[in-house]
Amino acid sequence: MEIVLKFSELPLSETVENGWQYFELDAEGIIVSITVKPKVFKKLTQASENYPLWVAAISGKMGEKTENGFKLESPNIQTFEKKPKAEKPA
Repeated sequence: MEIVLKFSELPLSETVENGWQYFELDAEGIIVSITVKPKVFKKLTQASENYPLWVAAISGKMGEKTENGFKLESPNIQTFEKKPKAEKPA
């Protein structure tokens, strides 16, 4: 099953083997565990540094079940600058 999660805050991460980054996202009470290459995680850090508002979409396959959720296998991250909506005239 292919999963897509959207978020707009830089998650707290920890460095694991070979510089890979591990972090978790809470998807309405289901904890999704994600491990990505440093180059992939850099997309998130660059978005948070370069854009005042941004959104990221992380996709992958539902993997092994964990105590509170599941692992996301083969994750891919895309980041986008989020433009503020223009106010509508009264």
